[in-house]
Amino acid sequence: MILINCHELEKSFANKTLFKKVSFSVDSKERVGLIGPNGAGKTTLLKILSGAIDSDGGLVTRKKGLRLGYLEQTPQFKVGESILSCIISKCPHPEDAYAKAYELMGLLELTSFGEDFEVLKLSGGWQKRVALARELVLEPELLLLDEPTNHLDVASILWLEEFLKSTSASILMITHDRLFLTRVATRIIDLDPKNPNYILSVAGGYVQFLEAKKYELNALKRQETVLKNTLRRETEWLRRGAQARQTKQKARIDGARDLAEKVSDLQIKNRHQSVDLDFGEIEKSPRKLIEAKAISKTYDKLLFQDLDLVITPKTRLALLGHNGSGKSTLIRVLLGMEKPDTGTVKIGATVSSAAGDIKISYFEQTRETLKPNLSVFKNICSEGDFVSYRGSSMHARSYLDRFLFSHEKAELPVAKLSGGEQARLRIAQLMLKEAQVLILDEPTNDLDADTLDVLESALTEFNGAVILVTHDRYFMDAVANQILAFPPDYMSDRRLQKFSSYMQWEEWYQSLGQQNATKPLSEKPVKLKKKLSYKEKFELDNMESTIQTLEKQLEELTAQSTLLEVLSDSKKLQKIYTDIGALQSEIERKYARWTELSEK
Repeated sequence: MILINCHELEKSFANKTLFKKVSFSVDSKERVGLIGPNGAGKTTLLKILSGAIDSDGGLVTRKKGLRLGYLEQTPQFKVGESILSCIISKCPHPEDAYAKAYELMGLLELTSFGEDFEVLKLSGGWQKRVALARELVLEPELLLLDEPTNHLDVASILWLEEFLKSTSASILMITHDRLFLTRVATRIIDLDPKNPNYILSVAGGYVQFLEAKKYELNALKRQETVLKNTLRRETEWLRRGAQARQTKQKARIDGARDLAEKVSDLQIKNRHQSVDLDFGEIEKSPRKLIEAKAISKTYDKLLFQDLDLVITPKTRLALLGHNGSGKSTLIRVLLGMEKPDTGTVKIGATVSSAAGDIKISYFEQTRETLKPNLSVFKNICSEGDFVSYRGSSMHARSYLDRFLFSHEKAELPVAKLSGGEQARLRIAQLMLKEAQVLILDEPTNDLDADTLDVLESALTEFNGAVILVTHDRYFMDAVANQILAFPPDYMSDRRLQKFSSYMQWEEWYQSLGQQNATKPLSEKPVKLKKKLSYKEKFELDNMESTIQTLEKQLEELTAQSTLLEVLSDSKKLQKIYTDIGALQSEIERKYARWTELSEK
C-alpha cells in the first residue's frame, strides 16, 4: 500500500533550483534511506513531504488519514518544557496519551530523569530521544527522520537500528551513516542533480546502491561521448558551403541546438567536484606530543582511572563511549585544560597546564566558532579579501572554491547553510592554522559520502596526531588505528578498554549485554583474586536466586502496567514505569556482578 506519493516536485531558493520533476513513493513496511550531496535539498524535500513547507510545483498525495511523524534534524523545544509535557505536546487528545508516553519514556531510558525534568537541560543525545518519543507517541504509519543518529552515542545508535528494524511504521530517513544505512534500509533514494530527474531509486541496501550509482555515472559518461560525436558530425554539416545551407532543414538546425544543450548538461553532470582538503605538513614535531601516566578523573562519578596513553605524530585515536561517559573531559585533561585527579599529563617537552608549544586545532561538535549572522566569506576572512594559507597569500574566494562554495554561496549568512555546508566551512577554518594535533569532535555530522571519503584521505595523510570522537562507524574504522572505549556505566572498573577496530568493540559490547562478557582488552591486565572471600562465595551461591526474584518482580510490574485501573491513573503508571526501569538496571548490575564473581 502506498502511504505517500510525490509527483514532479520542484523547489528553488534564491533563484537556484534545488530539484525539479522529483517523483517517488513510499509503501507500507518500507525503510528508505534518502541520501545525496550536501545542499541537494534533502531536508527541504522532507519538509515538503511533512507539510511543513510548500513546493513550487508538483503534487504530494498521502493515504487518507495517514498518521505521520517527523523528527527534525535539530528538534525545537519550548523553554521550561518538561519531558512528559513535550512528549504529549503534539497529541490531539493528550489525556489519552499518558500510557503510551510513559511506555516510551521507559523504552528510551528517560525515566531516570523524571517526567518533570526540563528538556533543554538535557544533552543533545537525550534531547534527540525526547524528540523521537514525541513522534512515536503519535503511533505513526510513516516516520520521517532527518539525521536521526546525530548527537547519539554508538550504543544508542545500535539500539535505534534494532528499534527501526522492528517497528511496524514505514521509515524515510536522511542519514550519512553508511553502516546505519547498510543495516536498516531496504531501499535507497539518491537525490542528486546528476541523476535523471534528480532521483535514483535502488532496491536493497547501501552496497547495492553503490553498484547502481557507479553504473549510472558510467552510463552518463558513455552518453556524453556518443552525443559529442553526433554533435561534431552535425556541426560539420552545418558549416558546409552555401549550397548545403540552402538544402538544410530547419528541423535539423533545431535538433543540433537541442543536442548542444544536452551535451552541455551532461558535461556539467559528469564534472567531478570534490572538496580539496589538506591539513598541511608539520616541519618539526616531538616524538611524544602528549604523554599521560596513571591519570584518573572524577566528577559526580569516576569517569576513568589508571590511564596510560602516549600520543605520537602518527596516532589515530578514536574515543568511544556513552554520552556523558567522559570523552570530552578526557580530551580537556589531555590538552591541559583540566588537571587529572591523579597522575600526570606531559604536553610536548613539559608537564603543563596548557597546550604550550604544541599546536592544536579543535573541531567542536557544536561548531560554535562559526558566526551564524556573518557571511561565509566573513567567517573565513574577517578583514580584507585575502587569507594566509600555508605561508602564501590567497584570495578568500579562491580558497572557498576548494570547499565548493560558489561566489553566490560565499555571500550567504552561515545560518542559511545546510548542516554539511557548515561542517565544510568549519574544516576550512581549521585548515588555515598549522596543527600538530587535530581534535575532531563529531566532524562527520551532516557530511555527504563524497566529502567523508575526502576527509578520510586527508586525515590518513596528515603527519600529525588525530584524536577523534564520532558516531560514524565506517569513518572511525577508516581513520583510527586504535579505539579507546569507556566501559558501560554499570561497570565499577573504569579502566578504558583498547580495541583495534569498531567491530571488535561491538562484539565485546554485545557480549556484555548477553551476559557472556569475555575478558575485555585493557592497557593493564586486571588483577583478580585467586580465591573468593567467604562473603563473595555466599553472594555468588545466592546470585541466581536473587536474579530470579528480581526478574519475577519485573514480570509482575510489567503485568500491572497493562491493567485498566493503572492505565487510567497517570501517577501510578509513572511510578510503575520508574520501578521497571530501576529493576532492569539492577538486574543488569547483578548479571555483571555474577560474571565478575564467576571469573574469580
